[in-house]
Amino acid sequence: MTTLLASSLEGASIEGASDVPLGTTLLFLGILVLMIAALALEEKLHAKKSVIVGVFAVIALLIGDAMHLLPLGAVKFGGHEFNLPIYIPPIDWNVIAIILGSSVFVDVTSRSGLFTWIAIKLTKTSGGDPLKLLAFYGVMTVVFSAVLNNVTAMIIVGSLTAVSLDKLGRNEKLLGFLVVEGLLTNIGGLLTLISSVPNIIVGTAAGISFVEFFLVASPFVVVATIATIWLGAKRFEIQKLATEEARAEAQEQVSGFDETDGIESNFFFWFGATMLACFIGVIATASILPWIKDLGMGYVALSFGLIMLLRYKAVADKFYQAVDWDLLAFFAALFVVIWVMEEANVLGLIGQGLAGIIGLGETTGGGLILATSAVASSVTDNIPLAAMLGKILAGDPEIGGNPESPFWWSVIFGANLGGNLTPIGSASTLVAVTIIHKHGLKLSFAGFVKIALPFALVHLVLATAYVLLFV
Repeated sequence: MTTLLASSLEGASIEGASDVPLGTTLLFLGILVLMIAALALEEKLHAKKSVIVGVFAVIALLIGDAMHLLPLGAVKFGGHEFNLPIYIPPIDWNVIAIILGSSVFVDVTSRSGLFTWIAIKLTKTSGGDPLKLLAFYGVMTVVFSAVLNNVTAMIIVGSLTAVSLDKLGRNEKLLGFLVVEGLLTNIGGLLTLISSVPNIIVGTAAGISFVEFFLVASPFVVVATIATIWLGAKRFEIQKLATEEARAEAQEQVSGFDETDGIESNFFFWFGATMLACFIGVIATASILPWIKDLGMGYVALSFGLIMLLRYKAVADKFYQAVDWDLLAFFAALFVVIWVMEEANVLGLIGQGLAGIIGLGETTGGGLILATSAVASSVTDNIPLAAMLGKILAGDPEIGGNPESPFWWSVIFGANLGGNLTPIGSASTLVAVTIIHKHGLKLSFAGFVKIALPFALVHLVLATAYVLLFV
């Protein structure tokens, strides 16, 4: 994966994009702002996200081609040329494959009764106390996000949460649980060098080792996790059972739960458990495993999804129907829009503004870079943003080659935590909103921002103080 990222950085058209007239760049910046506004008014427009972003992808491609911004010609891969539509290569098919494969894998694995068993075990351990259950699931979300990818973690934990709260008869708390878990996926994504793509891009450019990354990031992750769970409990009124009678009643209620409920076949249950452990292990080590590291995590997700489908091979089409195709179409269109924005130098314009901030010094400049990169990554893909900032910092004579510079960590924290500002800021928060809608709960784009903003501000304040004072 690192090799592929390095090659993509070398081929990035940041320098070439500087030839684009400023008026053209501002035009496309306006298109990006309009798309974000349309997503914010999603419910009023009565349109799905995939349709909204798809329309803007069509417009951006048409104008981009009319202005001769797009690099036309055959796509070269492995020494061969492929005549693909120009809007196909920009799509990050690895992300699409991860979402598709993980969704199928989780859906089929859930039929084994494994997730129900885990959910009931955790529920029993909590004694039916909602606050303890929130803490258990919060920690599990962070751990899963650190060793898996954020999207897979959100899909698995979201499924478990729905089962647990349904068993407890507390479905009214599901919205709060899922929002907190969605925010925590981006906290967990900071824990290791391989937890997120921005970590890999910036960490590699800075020369930060895996161990060093963990030692620097882990104290913040612990504090931010505790703060997020505490704020979530306050915001959504998830309280500890106050009286002995209430605790006794809840304990009696959960003691009657049967963790074997839903297990139709012991063999398939243990097969599902084994495959889940293997899935987590392979995903966590995908960047270093021979052959797998070249094929990517998307290949792993699709492969495990297909293996699980063998159990229901005669009715596999039912699982295909359950896939959230709107989410996949949204991501595909979003990748196209972001690519056109990069070719139009919109991302380069953002990067140039941040480059000027570097000259303000480590304290002022570092804090501003963290904040501005967070805002930028909340409305655009943090991967190209991280790539540009990585190149800018690497080219600075004082920062490049100095992994101890706080500027590197400002970008890392900002790019990851910015995903908590909006539902399109990261794939995992978008998946969290999708799960919320799947269970019939209402949460608009603006509604998410209103709820998540206090959490995100706390995260960014903590990150800024941590980077400037302790890194």
